[in-house]
Amino acid sequence: MKAKSEYRDRERTQVAVLDELVNNLEDGMTVFELRAAVSVEIDELEDALATLKDDGLIDVDRTGGRAVIKPDDRVVPDVSEDEKAEEESLGEWIRDRLPF
Repeated sequence: MKAKSEYRDRERTQVAVLDELVNNLEDGMTVFELRAAVSVEIDELEDALATLKDDGLIDVDRTGGRAVIKPDDRVVPDVSEDEKAEEESLGEWIRDRLPF
């Protein structure tokens, strides 16, 4: 899943960070996990995170002894029930055709 289209006209690293965070919505990600996923230099990642934080597009949760970054709710696309059903149908279709 990717960030909403209205947030995709940002700098490349910012978009990559938002996409990764949306994909890991439940658990969030640490800076180290983001750096590995986005594959950019730490300075570039820090700049992107600072801009996204200033714009209110990410939240940082510091509970539990580590900083976990999550996307703001407005960045996460809505998944309609029709899309969920379509994904399940596709999954069933693939499962039915794979030899086990």
